[in-house]
Amino acid sequence: MIEIRRFESLGHADHGWLDARHHFSFADYHDPARMGWGAIRVWNDDRIAPGRGFAPHAHRDMEIITFVRTGAISHGDSMGNQGRTLAGDVQVMSAGSGIRHSESNAESEPTELFQIWIETDRLDAPPQWGTRHFPEADRSGNFVTLASGMPGDSDALPIYAPARVMGANLEAGARAALALDPVRHAYLVAVNGAILVNGTRAEPRDGVAITGEDSLEIEALDAAEIVLVDAR
Repeated sequence: MIEIRRFESLGHADHGWLDARHHFSFADYHDPARMGWGAIRVWNDDRIAPGRGFAPHAHRDMEIITFVRTGAISHGDSMGNQGRTLAGDVQVMSAGSGIRHSESNAESEPTELFQIWIETDRLDAPPQWGTRHFPEADRSGNFVTLASGMPGDSDALPIYAPARVMGANLEAGARAALALDPVRHAYLVAVNGAILVNGTRAEPRDGVAITGEDSLEIEALDAAEIVLVDAR
């Protein structure tokens, strides 16, 4: 099954400093048909104004992955971690037994990002945070694992969940193939560029919900940057 969730149909919240689209029910947006996708609980498409951000707040027992599309995000937390994640790069926070953090746009331009939450399989784990640069050239024409809790993914940022967050950059006309377990749930979004997913067209920033498929072939109709999560 491949279901296209059009960008225009997503939940929308405009707070002035934050313009957010919600692929799944979040905050004041509630849709019983979109409570999550497998273990993927949140996928927010956020635009944060310069000099603004999320004040310190708490989380626990959730894997929170941030993929920065433009600008940069600055992080601070109750464990003393501090860092700045640039466009095209990824940060991961495993909330574990509990952590407080803030996320802010300290830049002079808006920051655009995906924030993805995945349900953990390890409750009360020690909290952890990390950020990493992933060169665009490494993702050219194929999928690269950015964050993972799966065996063998030692080059990815670690999470406490049997899931993978992957990224690929495709030139117009290029194709990328990916094997899937049909009992798992995958979800992908093209940051830019229209794509075909097993022949089904998706526009930029549409959500593509996938299950029951043992493989994917993605064809870029335009140059496209793609983020995909494969979860239980």
